[in-house]
Amino acid sequence: MADERGTSLGAVLLAFLSGAAVGAVSALLLSSQTSEESREQMRRYAKRTEENLRELAGKAGETLDKAVDKGREFVADNKTVLTEAFEAGRKAMRRERERLSAVKKE
Repeated sequence: MADERGTSLGAVLLAFLSGAAVGAVSALLLSSQTSEESREQMRRYAKRTEENLRELAGKAGETLDKAVDKGREFVADNKTVLTEAFEAGRKAMRRERERLSAVKKE
């Protein structure tokens, strides 16, 4: 779902998570901890990030499923209207073709 500037929620979320990851890695590399403490902290951060991403992926899947279901409901609810509109368009096109053919013959 894009906003009026064309930016999607997924793009903003990805940029945020990328920035957070870069910031976390930079902080760990520049800290005064021992390498073992830094590696352990990075493991914990990676584990938390993995869990968060799995949760976000699950929510995104649910949102997509809901959107697809709503689309199907819309089509099912409006199938008759859509079919009638399509047929009316076909008939109008046929009439216009016939009218133009008659004009060319004159």
